[in-house]
This record gives sequence, C-alpha cells and structure tokens, in this order.
Amino acid sequence: MKLVMVFMLASIPICCYASSGCNAMDDAIAKTIDKDMSLEEYNHVLSAYIFVTYDKTPVEKFKQCFLDQPRETLENVNRMMLMETIIETTPGHNVCIN
Repeated sequence: MKLVMVFMLASIPICCYASSGCNAMDDAIAKTIDKDMSLEEYNHVLSAYIFVTYDKTPVEKFKQCFLDQPRETLENVNRMMLMETIIETTPGHNVCIN
C-alpha cells in the first residue's frame, strides 16, 4: 500500500512536468488539490479510473493527504502547477534534463 502511495505521489510531477496534454489528467490533479471537494465527490469523479476495488483505498488516502494540508500549502501547489504550465508553453524556452 505504501509503495502505491509513493508511485502516485511520484507520478504527479512526472506527468505534469511536460504539461500532460491530457485534460482528464489535468482535471484529476485539480480535483485532488481542491480542498473543497469531499472524499465522496472525489471518488465519484475518479470512479471511471478505478477499475478494481483495492485501488480505492490508496486513492482515498492520496486525496486525504491533500485534505489534511492547510489552504496555504494547496495554494502553493496550485501556483507551482501553473508555473510549470507557463514555463513549458513559453516560446523559445528550452529545458535540458540531465
């Protein structure tokens, strides 16, 4: 279970770094960060992506991690996600990853 959480946390920056290009992924990330969205609403939104029942618990714990954070932290995460998108869509911006 802990390994699943680690992979879920690690996948967000990887998928978002290059601006995922997937509206469903971007929407899922926005709903994960949204403190006003309850756990029940979140499960309903992501139900199309949860194919087996044992995936539900890690997804709930993942969302709960964000619900437990103060609003300031979530605003900073939103700001970081916005900055990544702006940087990646800026013409002439070259990123070299070693």
